[in-house]
Amino acid sequence: MSAFTVLITGPVMPLIREGLEARFHVLELYEAADKDAFIAEHAANVDALVSGTMKGRIDAAFMQRFPKLKIIGNFGVGYDGVDAKWAGEHSIIVTNTPDVLTDEVADLAIGLLIATMRRLPQADHYVRQGLWEKTGNFPLTASLREKTMGILGFGRIGQAIARRAEAFGLRLAYHSRTAKPGVPHPYYASLTEMARDVDILMVIAPGGEATRQIVNKEVLEALGPAGTLINVARGTLVDEAALVEALKAGRLGAAGLDVFEKEPHVPEVLFSMENVVLLPHVGSASHYTRNKMGQLVVDNITSFAEGKGPLTPVAETPWHIQR
Repeated sequence: MSAFTVLITGPVMPLIREGLEARFHVLELYEAADKDAFIAEHAANVDALVSGTMKGRIDAAFMQRFPKLKIIGNFGVGYDGVDAKWAGEHSIIVTNTPDVLTDEVADLAIGLLIATMRRLPQADHYVRQGLWEKTGNFPLTASLREKTMGILGFGRIGQAIARRAEAFGLRLAYHSRTAKPGVPHPYYASLTEMARDVDILMVIAPGGEATRQIVNKEVLEALGPAGTLINVARGTLVDEAALVEALKAGRLGAAGLDVFEKEPHVPEVLFSMENVVLLPHVGSASHYTRNKMGQLVVDNITSFAEGKGPLTPVAETPWHIQR
């Protein structure tokens, strides 16, 4: 398979780079001083792209520079950084890394929910500042008891979050593009109506233009001053300016955020808010899960190059449609 050439667009974990180098001819775009010149020199030989942590999308203009391009290996379950629709229309397969991160992200989502409702980071800070001894007990907090959580997005991770939430006694509802057969929880065709009827809104839908700012001012106001927003999906799903204003004005009760609109930038006004918990996009960030994700990137490219087809093609790609 040495004739098969893989271009890595941005920094990747050593497991991915070494796994690919053991099987293919590997080029590293992010190491090139002049990236345009590097692409011009090597583009004609590139069979596969592996998306690293580079800024910017793998869009149509970028893909068009590689006449032999057959497959793109995306690190992550979300692939909004790749124009998968254009790729599929031009017989280019896009793969992602589903399933292997489902449990990790679902665990983090529930942990962030508890941390936000019970104000765990704030309580930790209270102890470290010596305030427990100086001023007495930490203030009472909200509770998960007798609460309803609405889940925006009810795919693999959304359903894994639901299973965990049931163990805490939460009532559940969900909103997605269509109702899921056999799901015992109420389905809402309107996100705003669901937000009005729940205490917690858990955001775990895919990113992309179809869901950009789907959690808008209207949804936040429907969730209300006693409501809690948890976002472990993509920052683009929430109108961040409207979220900040709702929190400042008391029109939203609390927020737990693992993702932001322009990462790693986080609106500084959030830093001082006592009703907000902020995480640096760590939903799948364990050694175990990231290694599983990285290996799946390598396995997708390897399986395709061996003529067996990709393991986890996304819905817009020709191989997925053929199967």
